[in-house]
Amino acid sequence: RIEETQVQYNNTYMMSTTEDYMTQEEDWDRDLLLDPAWEKQQRKTFTAWCNSHLRKAGTQIENIEEDFRNGLKLMLLLEVISGERLPKPDKGKMRFHKIANVNKALDYISSKGVKLVSIGAEEIVDGNLKMTLGMIWTIILRFAIQDISVEETSAKEGLLLWCQRKTAPYRNVNVQNFHISWKDGLALCALIHRHRPDLIDYSKLRKDDPIGNLNTAFEVAEKYLDIPKMLDAEDIVNTPKPDEKAIMTYVSCFYHAFAGAEQAETAANRICKVLAVNQENERLMEEYEKLASELLEWIRRTIPWLENRVAEQTMRAMQQKLEDFRDYRRIHKPPRVQEKCQLEINFNTLQTKLRLSNRPAFMPSEGKMVSDIANAWKGLEQVEKGYEEWLLTEIRRLERLDHLAEKFKQKCSLHESWTTGKEHLLSQKDYETASLMEIRALMRKHEAFESDLAAHQDRVEQIAAIAQELNELDYHDAASVNTRCQGICDQWDNLGTLTQKRRDALERVEKLWETIDQLYLEFAKRAAPFNNWMDGAMEDLQDMFIVHSIEEIQSLITAHDQYKATLPEADKERIAIMGIQNEITKIAQTYGIKLVGVNPYTVLSPQDITNKWEAVKQLVPHRDQMLQEEVARQQANERLRRSFAAQANIIGPWIQTKMEEIGHVSVDITGSLEEQMNNLKQYEQNIINYKSNIDKLEGDHQLIQEALVFDNKHTNYTMEHIRVGWEQLLTTIARTINEVENQILTRDAKGISQEQLNEFRASFNHFDRKRNGMMDPDDFRACLISMGYDLGEVEFARIMTLVDPNNTGVVTFQAFIDFMTRETAETDTAEQVMASFKILASDKSYITVEELRRELPPEQAEYCICRMTKYSGPDASPGALDYISFSSALYGESDL
Repeated sequence: RIEETQVQYNNTYMMSTTEDYMTQEEDWDRDLLLDPAWEKQQRKTFTAWCNSHLRKAGTQIENIEEDFRNGLKLMLLLEVISGERLPKPDKGKMRFHKIANVNKALDYISSKGVKLVSIGAEEIVDGNLKMTLGMIWTIILRFAIQDISVEETSAKEGLLLWCQRKTAPYRNVNVQNFHISWKDGLALCALIHRHRPDLIDYSKLRKDDPIGNLNTAFEVAEKYLDIPKMLDAEDIVNTPKPDEKAIMTYVSCFYHAFAGAEQAETAANRICKVLAVNQENERLMEEYEKLASELLEWIRRTIPWLENRVAEQTMRAMQQKLEDFRDYRRIHKPPRVQEKCQLEINFNTLQTKLRLSNRPAFMPSEGKMVSDIANAWKGLEQVEKGYEEWLLTEIRRLERLDHLAEKFKQKCSLHESWTTGKEHLLSQKDYETASLMEIRALMRKHEAFESDLAAHQDRVEQIAAIAQELNELDYHDAASVNTRCQGICDQWDNLGTLTQKRRDALERVEKLWETIDQLYLEFAKRAAPFNNWMDGAMEDLQDMFIVHSIEEIQSLITAHDQYKATLPEADKERIAIMGIQNEITKIAQTYGIKLVGVNPYTVLSPQDITNKWEAVKQLVPHRDQMLQEEVARQQANERLRRSFAAQANIIGPWIQTKMEEIGHVSVDITGSLEEQMNNLKQYEQNIINYKSNIDKLEGDHQLIQEALVFDNKHTNYTMEHIRVGWEQLLTTIARTINEVENQILTRDAKGISQEQLNEFRASFNHFDRKRNGMMDPDDFRACLISMGYDLGEVEFARIMTLVDPNNTGVVTFQAFIDFMTRETAETDTAEQVMASFKILASDKSYITVEELRRELPPEQAEYCICRMTKYSGPDASPGALDYISFSSALYGESDL
């Protein structure tokens, strides 16, 4: 094709060359010879043909025998149609200069294997029309017709065969030669309609209108196909036998125009195919980067949350943390598990597609490799593992703290209530003005107070012990506890000091007083301990308790029953104390003694003892009720434990069984890959259908946690075990299905038979000694040797870089399959893509934006325009793009 083989002239070259060839134009001699009728068609056709090429160099001819006489435009014509440089023309205007230039042109024609018979430079310089037309026809044959080839026929026969095939389906067209077959113009219109049906409505053409048909063809070809008008319709119609050379010259222009379009279409289709593959791969890469970034960002945000082990100060806040963690495990994490699995699947699929399309392997951005994501996920699970245990421990601690804090407040309130006014009483000096009886009463009263004080020593020690435990457990309000405890201890020390001082004072005056009412003293001595016992009993009956099992509540019930067994003895003591008071009253009545005021030795009255005793008796059934309610709660917790254990003991083994079954399916070679895929899909559906059992177990587990049940002796499975097993099962089935899909993809792309795959699987399984789907390098070497490979250390090292590019130390089955089938597929290469672009660019070393948009679909054209770099070669023109480096980049190669 002439248009494809021409060279591109830059502006500088065009100016200098045109100047060289046009220097003598004003001195040309024109003989203005009259042409014979048979030469008319050739003159017009050959002139138009020459001008169609000369206009590329910015010039043309008007008179074919005159304008070639000095040889300048003849040499320029040859340079344009051949794309080669001829020797520099002579600048002189003399005849011998013209003959020298014409000889240079004729020598170039002869160098291309063309025999010039009876054509000499002198005839051309002399303006011999026949010789000039003969020379031009020789050039047309060599450069426009000789290279035409159709089914091993060339030149005239090939061009005729091409015309016959293209016009065969058209009515009234029968091309048998290059003269009378073209007179009616239908053959030319048929050629145009066959390739460009949008330009001519063939159904409206009439055989009886040859001039109209010919003019239609000439005008359409000139306007839309860039084929100049080389013939006159009237000359062809009125000539019995049109000139064969003129017709062949004109028809050859159609061949080159349409043959080039077909080549361009084929090249465009190849480029579209390559670009479509590349676009899809880039989309998958961008999707992987996006998913990886989002997953890593989620892990980055989640880990600090799980690492935050700062405990809340209240039980409600910690329970909310536990609820947030449950939501994380149930709601937020499962989709991320699926995303991680999908990310691995997408990565493997992308690498397979890249490998099958002869593209370089995809390397994600730094920090976004599958291994990076796996490490980040492992870090997340390690942090997560201890978080729930920490939450439960903190809840138990806060529960214990709340109990101790309430107990501390209760005991402090009782103690502070008891000590109210005691310092004031101990500081009084009423004994200085008292009577004998009053002194003795004060002495006895003080002794009773000392007994009471000693009885309260245990409570003070308990308060101090509780405060210490609250501090050890890091109670949030430890400061106020310490302040209150310190105040009680300081007050207690002060009470001891004041008590000792008052006793010393009373003993100093005791010798002055003789009589004391023994019965009052006896009442005070027995009533005070009994009152303290009742205080302790009321405190124990109102004491809060925390239990976590039926055994613990039974222990409390046993202790309570033992307490109730002591009530009869206590009632005897109460009756005895009340008997003392009755004896006092009896003596007073008997001896007429008037009792004034209350017992001087105690503030307790018989009514106080009676009221407190009634209060103690009322607290006993209340305590019974609380214990029974706790028994019912613990029984309900036990039922929850047993219900959870019954399900967990079924689900746990089921998950393990399914994992083993999937493993067996993945190594089974008895069936085809499609059968394995169907089996795996059925396993996947069974697993999905089993999800309801997991959800029910999650519901029971939530009830157990809401009931604050922290242990279960009926099963070794925890909800965490079940969750991890379930997630592993989902991940395993998904990965196994993806592996089989990739095997199918590899098999179909590489043309591997099922028997070959079974043979590969059998060999892999034989040397997979650990039965874990992977071979270590020694087993892989043994496998290759068993299959006939003669391996040296260097060759084996090279193979290992192919099957284990990440240097993991193992060879997977997919890598093994890829290696065994690596050389069997035929794929596009960078050189093929460059050749296609070269066709679109008309054999130039660059391509323009207009050519890309004309030859390629809009999407692929814009894709190329955006990615091609600017061409900077010596023959560059404005807007030139470098398709060579672009083709190399598609396959990850350096510029060829």
